[in-house]
Amino acid sequence: MAKVIPDRNLAFELARVTEAAALAAGRWVGRGDKISADQAAVDAMRLVLNRVDMDGIVVIGEGEKDEAPMLFNGEKLGTGEKPAVDIAVDPIDGTTLTAKGLPGALAVVALAERGTMYDPHDIVYMNKIAVGPEARDMIDINSSVEMNVRRVARALRKQPRDITVMVLDRPRHADLIAEIRQTGARILLITDGDVAGAIATALEDSGVDMLMGIGGSPEAVITAAALKCMGGDMQCKLMPRNEEERQAAIDAGQDLDKVFTIDDLVTGDNVFFAATGITTGALLRGVRYYGGGASTQSLVMRSRSGTIRKINSNHRLEKLSQFSAIDYH
Repeated sequence: MAKVIPDRNLAFELARVTEAAALAAGRWVGRGDKISADQAAVDAMRLVLNRVDMDGIVVIGEGEKDEAPMLFNGEKLGTGEKPAVDIAVDPIDGTTLTAKGLPGALAVVALAERGTMYDPHDIVYMNKIAVGPEARDMIDINSSVEMNVRRVARALRKQPRDITVMVLDRPRHADLIAEIRQTGARILLITDGDVAGAIATALEDSGVDMLMGIGGSPEAVITAAALKCMGGDMQCKLMPRNEEERQAAIDAGQDLDKVFTIDDLVTGDNVFFAATGITTGALLRGVRYYGGGASTQSLVMRSRSGTIRKINSNHRLEKLSQFSAIDYH
């Protein structure tokens, strides 16, 4: 029997999904409660995903690392109609950013053909390096920081001192930050949200040239879906947190020396990605409320066409509430 692959642009339907999650989470911005924010986003995302005509299975869920409510791995979503797809979700990329009212929180979802998304299982973290299309094939995660910065600078027709590297602000990155500074490159430290950081490397006006450092493994797969749509590049390696996790990975047949490329993380060629801003950041404007309504900004992409769209939407909350179980008020 022939494999059925998606032949319509599901990315537009995914925009409705991320808009719903962002609108639901937006009510919790700055309220100091990331669990409730995540719960609101999860509930909204699940509800709308179940209305999409697809036979979806969650491969990359969220919540276990943060002890938050889950769209769990293996959960079936959609109407059950074809096409059969893998789903990667991050109802809030940046729960702490949302809770504290800080910039850059997103609602994110990606789809690909069934069986094409990598499942990192219990390995929570990966070491990552990501760049945009102009620096494609110029990175090597096994090389030194200096070598990577110099090669990317050359590809972008810059000097190393002109390069800006985004890094998660974590104690584990102290040595990495020192090495980047030795190259003369600039650093942008972020508290959360490395999916947005990696996507920014592929946008000309973002001011970000590279993303480096250790972040979540599920986020690496979501990032790969986005960068596949944008023509960017990424390499990753599994990073067990301790000896117990390392041994469990080995026992499960994981190769800890393997360098994962975008095509390893998402092998399919027909990938769909959508993100909606929750709080305003370098990538997208966050949810804004006005009398009786709200506005959102979303990024919508498809790898097959390579088309990248930004969608500005206005929502009448009273109208939405008439046909939706989501409490947008």
